[in-house]
Amino acid sequence: MPDIRSILIVEDEPLIAMMLEDFLDSLGHQVVGTCESVADAMAKIDEGGFDVAIVDVHLKNGEHVWPVADRLSEEGIPFILATGGHIEPPPARHAGAPVLSKPYTIDAISPALEAASRASA
Repeated sequence: MPDIRSILIVEDEPLIAMMLEDFLDSLGHQVVGTCESVADAMAKIDEGGFDVAIVDVHLKNGEHVWPVADRLSEEGIPFILATGGHIEPPPARHAGAPVLSKPYTIDAISPALEAASRASA
């Protein structure tokens, strides 16, 4: 059985976040929180208590998650970049982060979590 992880979701679309939570729950993982903005995500990083984060590249109001990705990297917390496609490449410092494409499928989640764990090792 794969490692069970506690996961932070950074996603501004409630229905997408709920679907991802359901998939993660079905796989036996624990979602510790869902954040809709960079500020919320930074506060949750301050609180800690999670093993990996799944972060949507584009949030509402044109907000990019690169400050969140930077902070996760500084803290040594693995993360997955979530995208609906048609985006510019991530900054070079995050080019090695695994990508989870939307629409999410349950079969794509475990490989992305494993890749995130390998990338941070």
